[in-house]
Amino acid sequence: MLFLLDALNRLLNRLFAAPVDSLLAAIGAHPVYPTHPISNALTLELVVMTGLIAVFAIIRASLEVEKPGTVQLLAEMVDGFVSEQGDSVIGHDYVRHLPFVTTILLFVLSCNLMGLFPGIETPTASPVVPLGIALLTFAYYNWIGVKAQGAWGYIKHFAGPVAWLTPLLFPIEIISHLARIMSLTVRLYANMFASDLLTLVFFSLIPIGIPIVFLGLHFFVALIQSYVFMLLAMIYLSQASVVEH
Repeated sequence: MLFLLDALNRLLNRLFAAPVDSLLAAIGAHPVYPTHPISNALTLELVVMTGLIAVFAIIRASLEVEKPGTVQLLAEMVDGFVSEQGDSVIGHDYVRHLPFVTTILLFVLSCNLMGLFPGIETPTASPVVPLGIALLTFAYYNWIGVKAQGAWGYIKHFAGPVAWLTPLLFPIEIISHLARIMSLTVRLYANMFASDLLTLVFFSLIPIGIPIVFLGLHFFVALIQSYVFMLLAMIYLSQASVVEH
C-alpha cells in the first residue's frame, strides 16, 4: 500500500509540480521542495475524493426499487442516519444541507480510516487537511446564513438583542466564530495525530498481537471524530439559518 502511495505521489508531482508551484507563488506561498509540492496527505485526499465520486456514481447507476444491492442498502443507511441527525439538529429545511454534511462525514471518515493501512499516515493527522475542511465548513455555513437572513440581517445577529450591548458583543461574536476554524481543525488533527502516534509506538514495541487493539481504537476514534465534525457543522448551520423576527 505504501509503495502504491509513493508511486502515485511521484506521478502527481511529475505531472503537476509546475502548475502547483505557480499557483502557490501567486498567493505568496513557496513550497520547501519545489519539485515535490504535492504531499502524501494531499495525494490521499485525492484518492479518497476519487473513490467517493466513484462510489456515488456506482450507486446512482445501479439504483433498484425492487431488489437494492448491498452498496445501495449501505448508502440508504448512511442517508437515513444523516437525515435523522439533520432533522433533530438543523430542523426545518435540513434536506438542502444533506449533500454537504453527508460528504463531510464520508470524506473525514475515509481520510481517518486511511491510517489503518500499514505504513500510511492518516491524512487528517496533518494539520493542513483538517484546516481545509474547517475553512470550507466555515465558508458554507456563513454563506447559508447570508442567504437565509440577507447580508445586513446576518451581520445584525452578531450584535446581540439590545443596541447598547453591541459594542461588547459584536467583537466577541466575530472572534468566537473565527475560533470555530481553529476548534474544528485542532480537534480533528490532535485526535488523529495522537491515535496514529499511539499505534506507531505499540507497533514498534510489540509488533504482534497487542497493536491490533490500538488499530481497533483508531477505528473507533475515526468514527467518533468524523461524527463530531459533521455534528458541529450541523449545529453551525442551524444557528446561521435561524431567521429572527
